Amino acid sequence: MSQYKNFRFYVTQPHECSYLPKEQATTLFMDPEILLTKQLCSELAEVGFRRSGQHIYRPHCITCQACIPARIPVDSFRMRRTQRKTWNRNSALRISKVSAEFQDEHYLLYEKYINQCHQDGDMHPATIEQYTSFLVESTEFTSFYEFRLDERLLAVSVVDHLQTSLSAIYTFYDPDYSQRSLGRYCILWLIAEAKKLRLPYLHLGYWIRNCQKMKYKIEYRPVDLYISQEWRQVK
Repeated sequence: MSQYKNFRFYVTQPHECSYLPKEQATTLFMDPEILLTKQLCSELAEVGFRRSGQHIYRPHCITCQACIPARIPVDSFRMRRTQRKTWNRNSALRISKVSAEFQDEHYLLYEKYINQCHQDGDMHPATIEQYTSFLVESTEFTSFYEFRLDERLLAVSVVDHLQTSLSAIYTFYDPDYSQRSLGRYCILWLIAEAKKLRLPYLHLGYWIRNCQKMKYKIEYRPVDLYISQEWRQVK
C-alpha cells in the first residue's frame, strides 16, 4: 500500500463481529473525503479492500485473519453439475442493466429480503436510509442489474465496473423463489458477464472459512484468495 502512504486511514474501535460471534472485529477505513475514482477503487480491490456506499474498507482485526478476499478468474471458471442446473433453471429470466438510483420496486424487494432472510444481521430491520447509504449512494461506475421473470422483479445485483474486474457489491432477491437459488445464479451470470466484457475477474468480497453464510463463495472454482498480500489460486 506504499502508493497510498499520503492517504489517511482510520481504524474503528473493536466491536462484535457480524460473522464469527466469539470474535471482536475492527475495520480499516479510507478517508471518506477522498474521491472514489474508478482507478482508485480498482487498485484498492487488488489489495483486498471493498466498497460500501461511500466508504472503502478492509477488515483489520488484531487477533483474527479469517476474512479473506476472494475473486473468480472468469476465463478459468467451469460450472459444476449443480451450478449448471441452477443456470438452466433460470434460463427464462430477463436481465437488464439500470442506473444506480433509488426505485421503490428495488427497495421493497431489498426490505423483504433483509427482513425475511437476515433477521439476525446488523442490517435488520431494513430502512430506506440504510438502503440508500449502502447501495444507492454509490459511484459513477456502479450499476444495478435487474433479474425478472416476465415483469416480476426477482433479484437485483449491485455491481461496480472496475478496470480489470466486476465487483459484486451486494445481491438481494425474492425469498419466495428460494428454489431457484437466485443468489448463486446471479454470481454465475456475473461471471459470464465479466467474461463477455473481457474483464478477467469477478470480486466476491470476503470469504470466511468458519462462517456458513460465506460458504458459497468457495463453490466457484478455481477461486483466487488474497493471503499474505498475494493472490493464490485454489482449484
